[in-house]
Amino acid sequence: MTEQEVRRFLRQMRETDSQIAFKHFYDICYDRFFRIAYYYLRREESAREVVLDVFLKIWQKKEALYQIASLEDYFFILVKNASINHMEKERKTADCHTVEISEENPLTDLAESPEDLLISEELFSRYVKALDRLPPRCREVFVRVREERQTYAQVAEDLNISTKTVDAQLQKAIHRLKEMLL
Repeated sequence: MTEQEVRRFLRQMRETDSQIAFKHFYDICYDRFFRIAYYYLRREESAREVVLDVFLKIWQKKEALYQIASLEDYFFILVKNASINHMEKERKTADCHTVEISEENPLTDLAESPEDLLISEELFSRYVKALDRLPPRCREVFVRVREERQTYAQVAEDLNISTKTVDAQLQKAIHRLKEMLL
């Protein structure tokens, strides 16, 4: 996802009320938005729900988005805040019943200080941006192997490539991510 692509689709959405431009915008941004929401919520269904709500908000506010200087940061914060609001809503609902605190959720870990949370969120934001800048095949292999925990054989079969190609693409992704993050 490049800022230019996003701005082009947002401009088309604003000027012509184009649902086709919105669909293209959705296609290039969904994975990134989902990854951010899932980081906070740790549940696929909740993350999907939040992402769809965010896309609805973007469609409703399409007239004003051209004024935003950094869309990448704006969208990150939009998804993050929507995820936190979703967690709060679930927490309030759960307060009526038994409250369970998930150890997987970074925001409920009471041992972390606010500074630690801010640093981990900033690192995660940089990671997501770097991941978006990888070539599509490279990114897909990296996400499947490292985030979805698929085996090289599964990825090779799904993408119709050899396991050596999976390994090469994974090494390429790791190398590029290191360069971008360090």
